[in-house]
Amino acid sequence: GVVGLFAAQAIGDDINVYSDESASQVIGTLHTLRQQTRKREGQPNIALADFIAPQSSGKIDYVGTFAVTAGIGLEPIIEQYENDLDDYNAIMAKALADRLAEAYAEYLHFIVRHDWWGYSPDETLTNRQLIREKYRGIRPAAGYPACPEHTEKGTIFSLLDAEKHCSITLTENYAMYPAASVSGLYFGHERSHYFGVGKIGKDQLEDYAQRKGFSVEEAEKWLQPNLNYL
Repeated sequence: GVVGLFAAQAIGDDINVYSDESASQVIGTLHTLRQQTRKREGQPNIALADFIAPQSSGKIDYVGTFAVTAGIGLEPIIEQYENDLDDYNAIMAKALADRLAEAYAEYLHFIVRHDWWGYSPDETLTNRQLIREKYRGIRPAAGYPACPEHTEKGTIFSLLDAEKHCSITLTENYAMYPAASVSGLYFGHERSHYFGVGKIGKDQLEDYAQRKGFSVEEAEKWLQPNLNYL
């Protein structure tokens, strides 16, 4: 596995990632999406960028990235079981690898909070509390509700040099290989929380396409399940 902790600032719904705290060199930009749902008064539509200090504040904030895998060497094991017509153990091997990857991601997040980033040095939670995510901070993954667009994995992997450091690659459809792998972002803001972007309008889709350097058609391809007009 590999972890990266970077100086960062939000500019609108984007997050600029810097080489160091001088903020003189942008080494990547994370593009987030904002909820566009009708809510009760006083309840804002949020984006992940809201959990990072804006550039206009003059403050340097931080964002983390990570990638872990438990799938290296798994394929020959599964192949042997399948050759032996042992479907049960083939399925169990896949399931065990997936669970190990998720457990690794959970443990690594604890180490980041407690030591490496260190914003929760006194955290003492039970396993049950960890499972219920009672800690400060979140680790959303690209392709999931708060960050539904899969190509953001490309930025995460570039920042981490994930292929070099932990032998995880991305397919042309941005699936991770080996399959028993987990990647995502770390946010440490005390009010950061998980949410779903949900449906977005064509106005935001066009803005997102421009920010990403995509054509509208390409952006629609990647965000089709989230569009409220197709």
